Amino acid sequence: MQQCYNGKGLRMRRIALGLLVFLLAMQAAVMPVAAKVMHIVASFTIIADMIRQVGGDHVEVASLVRWNGDPHAYEPSPDDAKRLRAADLVFVNGMGLEGWMDRLISASGYQGKPVFTAKGIAALKMEEDGKTVIDPHAWNSAANGIIYVRNIIEALSAADPEHAQDFKTSGENYIKELQALDAYAHREIDPIPVTKRKVLTTHDAFGYFARAYGVMFLSPVGLSTETEASAATVAKLIKQIKSEHVRAYFFENSNDPRLVQQIAKATGAEPGGELYVEALSPPDGPANTYAQMFRYNVDQLVKAMKN
Repeated sequence: MQQCYNGKGLRMRRIALGLLVFLLAMQAAVMPVAAKVMHIVASFTIIADMIRQVGGDHVEVASLVRWNGDPHAYEPSPDDAKRLRAADLVFVNGMGLEGWMDRLISASGYQGKPVFTAKGIAALKMEEDGKTVIDPHAWNSAANGIIYVRNIIEALSAADPEHAQDFKTSGENYIKELQALDAYAHREIDPIPVTKRKVLTTHDAFGYFARAYGVMFLSPVGLSTETEASAATVAKLIKQIKSEHVRAYFFENSNDPRLVQQIAKATGAEPGGELYVEALSPPDGPANTYAQMFRYNVDQLVKAMKN
């Protein structure tokens, strides 16, 4: 009788164990698999934000140049080299903006090729110190921003084909937002008389904005903030500002405002406020995404030019 009881108990334990294994297997089958996240490094905050808008939860993005930082004069750190070495993709603007990037890539041991987000832009060129140089600030036109986004969609999709449709969907939605911002800029600026569409800024970073929306920007410093304005250049600019009747001046969040303030004092130009040109604001600021930055700049410029 005892042997019969033990045999029955053993069978029950085996059944219970089998049921437990089955339930665990079923649970494992329905549990979500950890999603693949690409680790991405961007050279500066504007590009980093664009990548986040397209990549969503599929990307983790670090920006080398931080909020309010100057991408021309940035000095990379050993930590930056570590970030590049561990990155799945590296995104840069190109067009000569990040003169420090080649050295950083070489020092980091990063094996990939950087993605040039400004690929396909109709580049502006100008003469500086007897040389022809390319203007790298292409994102300051919303229409150019769309080209950046298309390049980002292409690069992310190639690196992670599994989520290519997600990148396309979010990217196309983002492009619609930028198209609306481009139309908004025209709607706000076009009615302003051409004679009033003139402002003074810190350096030549608004060439693409000027070409797209018909605004004249005067500045004492060239395309790179690493250059210095000579006394002769400043004197010539002061004379031009007076003859052009430029009423407003702006300083930039990533650059020293003292020179432009001195020029404004000599010409009588009134302060128009701060513009975000090469770097986003901190998260609690008025320009913490590319879209917010663009709209904020349009609103500040329009307010000053209407006065």
